[in-house]
Amino acid sequence: MQFRKLPLLIAGLLGVTTPLIAAPVAQAASPASQPDPVVHPARYDATDLNATTSIPPERIKASLDAYAHWLDVVAQRNEVAGLATAVVVDGKVAYEREIGYADTSTQEPITPDTVFRLASLSKAFATALTGLLVDDGHFSWDTKLAEVLPFFQLKDAQASSEVTVKDILGQRLGLPHNTYDRMLEDNVPYEELVRKLDEVSLTCNVGQCYGYQNVAFSLIGDLIYAETGDFFYHQVDKRIFFPLGMTTASYGREALESSKSWARPHRPSGEHSWTPFDPNDAYYRVAPAAGVNASLHDMEHWLIAQMGGRPDVLSQPLLEYLHTPVVPTPSETHASPWRRARLTSASYALGWRVFTYAGETMVFHAGEVEGYRTMIAFFPKYHIGMVSLWNSPGAIGTDLMPMVFDSILGLPHVDWAGVESEPPADKASPARPHHKHRYRRD
Repeated sequence: MQFRKLPLLIAGLLGVTTPLIAAPVAQAASPASQPDPVVHPARYDATDLNATTSIPPERIKASLDAYAHWLDVVAQRNEVAGLATAVVVDGKVAYEREIGYADTSTQEPITPDTVFRLASLSKAFATALTGLLVDDGHFSWDTKLAEVLPFFQLKDAQASSEVTVKDILGQRLGLPHNTYDRMLEDNVPYEELVRKLDEVSLTCNVGQCYGYQNVAFSLIGDLIYAETGDFFYHQVDKRIFFPLGMTTASYGREALESSKSWARPHRPSGEHSWTPFDPNDAYYRVAPAAGVNASLHDMEHWLIAQMGGRPDVLSQPLLEYLHTPVVPTPSETHASPWRRARLTSASYALGWRVFTYAGETMVFHAGEVEGYRTMIAFFPKYHIGMVSLWNSPGAIGTDLMPMVFDSILGLPHVDWAGVESEPPADKASPARPHHKHRYRRD
C-alpha cells in the first residue's frame, strides 16, 4: 500500500513550536561529586502549580528532586545508552532531563530535540486522528471494515462482516495476541500479512476479548486512505503534528535518519558499554501501530494535549472517548512487580491502556522495538503525567515511573527500579531485557 512508502517528513518545515513553559525553569544542580558532563542538569518549576490541585506543590517538588537523584544513579551505572524524560503538571513542563548519548560511538549527547522511535506509542496518534475524522463525518467508530476494505477477511465469514473501526483500534478483534508479528519481523510484506488474516483461528467472537495487534491494527491506515483519499501519515502530520507544534515528529526510517539529532538504537556490549546499530525497518511497515518518530519536546506537547491542554486540537469529549476502556486486560495487572502491587484493574481503551493505580485512574502505554523503549502515563484527575524515551533495552524508564507517581500520590515508597541499592553481580554490565527479546512489546 502506498502509505507504507514514507517520504521524508520534517514537520519543522511546516510550523513553529508553541511555548511549553510559561516561566523560566529552575536548574537543579547535580551533586558536586558527579561532574559527568553527560548528566545534563534537571529543569523544573513547582512554583506555579494550580492552587486547586489536591496534591501539595511541596510534595511535587520533593518528588521531582527524588527523580533527579534516581536519574543520577541510572547515569552513573550506565543503565541506558541515552534517555530523555519529562514530567508535566497542570499543562506545564515541571521537569525535563536527558542523560547519556544519542550515539555512544561518537558521544553525541541526548538533547530535548533528539528524535527517538516511539514504537507502540504511535497507536495513540492513529486513534486520535481517527477520532478527528469521525468528528468530521468521514466515517464512524461503528463503520464496518469489510464494507470499506473488500480484501479484509477473517477465518469466520460472519465475524468478518461484524468488525468495526472501534474493534481494531480497541484490540478486540478476536485474533490471538500479536498475530503475524514474527512474520513481519522476518520481512514478510504488510500487504501479504493482512490478506492472510483469514487463515488464523479466532480466540473469541469479535468484540469479546483482548488480543494485542500491530498488523491488524494498521488496517486503520488503509481505511483512512479509502475514506479520505489521503495517506494516513499526511493526515497525522496535518491534523496533529503541525497544530501541536511537534516540529521534529515524523513517520519512517528515512525521516528518523534525516533528523538533525536522532537516537541510534543500542545493544549491550560488555561491562558498562553500549554498541549502536542500524534501526530495523520491520515495524515501520505498520505505520499506524509503530511508525512515529518524535523528540522529548514533541512528546511534551502530546502529553499536554492528551491531558486536555489543547482543546483546539483534541477536544475534551474526544479525549474522554479515546480514554474510555473497551475491553478488560486482566493479565496486565501482574506483568511486573509494581503492577502486581499497585494495579487493581486494567483495560485497553483506544490506543491507550487504562489502569486503576492505587485507586486512581491512570492512562498509560509503553512501546518497544529493537533498541528503543518508550513510556507515557498520566492521571487525568490530577493533570500530572510523565513521558520517557530511551535508546537501549531494559525496563528502567518504565520502572522509575511508579516511583515518581508513588511519591507524588503520597504512597509508601518502594524502589521499583533498584536504584537505591547496590546492583547485583549480574547487573555489572548495562541493563538487559527481562525477557527473550521480541520487538512487539506494547
